[in-house]
Amino acid sequence: MTNNFEQRRSVLGWGVSLLLAAAVWSLALPAHADSVDLLAQFMKQARSGRADFTQVVTSPSRAGQTPRAKTSSGRFEFQRPGKFRFDYRKPFVQTLVADGQTLWLHDVDLNQVTARAQSQVLGSTPAALLTGASDLQTLKNDFQFTPEPDRDGLQWVRATPQSPDGQIRSVMVGLRAAPSGPELAVLDVQDSLGQRSVLTFTGFELNPVLPASTFVFKAPAGVDVIRP
Repeated sequence: MTNNFEQRRSVLGWGVSLLLAAAVWSLALPAHADSVDLLAQFMKQARSGRADFTQVVTSPSRAGQTPRAKTSSGRFEFQRPGKFRFDYRKPFVQTLVADGQTLWLHDVDLNQVTARAQSQVLGSTPAALLTGASDLQTLKNDFQFTPEPDRDGLQWVRATPQSPDGQIRSVMVGLRAAPSGPELAVLDVQDSLGQRSVLTFTGFELNPVLPASTFVFKAPAGVDVIRP
């Protein structure tokens, strides 16, 4: 059987890429600033955040077949440095927790928990960079940020990894102007296998006080724990 962690590994790419722009929801942005400036403000001001999310993942098309799309939804939370949590609610229940040292993936249907060293799994993915970096210049060591033309009423910025060997090919962030400041509307993530994940989120909270227990994971009794 294919390891469940590998089956779900795209979660790391798209899911935590959400952190790239999540906390800009209520940041004020000067009229002359572009989307890259917005990300710089995010890096300076976002210490924690949480929101509800919806994800649509589309697999690469194959000859004679229509690309398959899967929709899931849930809630995410993050806190610097290096901690985040994704609670999937639909269509299956799953929990992904990074406590700063270990990345835990709990699949309820499979009654299985996979645990891996966080530094080995995340590497230079947006997850590792965005929950640990303190400024945009640090991110530029591993990502190139390029403003994209406005479309669909949104401002866009493209984040492209400096290394072509990672899981993520690019992340497109779409932002919408709002009375309280720029608002995240879309995250469009392309991975190295040709899979596309488009996310939307609602009800974002900037810098909430999150209890320490949010990022503590304990495997339920009777669950198989795999440590590759």
